[in-house]
Amino acid sequence: MFDNLKKIEQRFEQIGELLCKPEVVANLDDLKKYSKEQSDLQEVVSVFREYEKSKKSFDDNLSIIDDGSDEELAEMAREENDELRDALAKLVDKLKLLLIPKDPDDKKNSIIEIRAGTGGEEAGLFALDVYNMYQRYAQKNGFKVEALSVNQAQAGGLKEVIFTVSGKDVFKYLRYESGVHRVQRVPKTETQGRVHTSAITVAVFPEVEETEITLDDKDLKIDIYRSSGPGGQSVNTTDSAVRITHIPTGITVSMQDEKSQHKNREKGMKVIASRVQSFYREQEKSKQDANRKQMVGSGDRSERIRTYNFPQGRLTDHRINLTLYNLESVMLGDLDEIVASLQRAANAEAMAGSTGG
Repeated sequence: MFDNLKKIEQRFEQIGELLCKPEVVANLDDLKKYSKEQSDLQEVVSVFREYEKSKKSFDDNLSIIDDGSDEELAEMAREENDELRDALAKLVDKLKLLLIPKDPDDKKNSIIEIRAGTGGEEAGLFALDVYNMYQRYAQKNGFKVEALSVNQAQAGGLKEVIFTVSGKDVFKYLRYESGVHRVQRVPKTETQGRVHTSAITVAVFPEVEETEITLDDKDLKIDIYRSSGPGGQSVNTTDSAVRITHIPTGITVSMQDEKSQHKNREKGMKVIASRVQSFYREQEKSKQDANRKQMVGSGDRSERIRTYNFPQGRLTDHRINLTLYNLESVMLGDLDEIVASLQRAANAEAMAGSTGG
């Protein structure tokens, strides 16, 4: 690890020298490239230098203790080393964390899809509750939510909703929400007070930038049809709804909320591009990680990740064995503790993997 850190420090110094050269300053592309690289390395180099300074102080104190000619000075050195030992351990942990490769998707916006699963009307109502939960979480964090497609259920819930969440590092915070969310509660329609279990699925994709993936027209089948709302009634009198199918993967997206066929197509292309890229990435990841079960963030939508138990006010995230008794505040958008716990678990898993377990 420390050999690697030395190389990073040398590269950081080299970039500093490059940024002082007139030819680099005059070239906007080079200036931007090297400035970004310098910024990316800044924190790890700063922490490494702090570690080296503390390690030198620690070693100097050991020399004083080993010398033994001045007992009072040696005692002061021992006391200082007791503090430095803890500081060095913390700095090593921080360096390990900083050396985990950054996922470029973390900075991106997210496309989130929520679908009612088993449980009939109650599943649809819970889908609406979870959609509202994410909207409140977004509001608390200064993120922007835009609905792309809303398919309402007759009982007032949702069959399906697709929406974007935009802001700084959105995918970093919401990426672990993919999976099956199970709810245990007494439905409003239940007259005898029995607790029912229902489920919804949540899928979270990083929003794809236009330069990242190109969908070939010959791979797309686009159908135009008339929009229909709950109960099958016609939403408008024009054929504006759009269904886009990516033929190689079989992935299909339907959009009908807008009255404009062009707008429905634009939204549909945004969603299908993110789905297709995620599909291919998951395929590649499955090949690489075929023999290694990941603790957090597999994104497998068949995996039950969380249970919301309303009678007991309890939330359990099954991937990290986290149990909280603040379900009411969670449903009001207070997801910070869950998100932070999932991130810590993912980082610990990545650190274990990078150091051979």
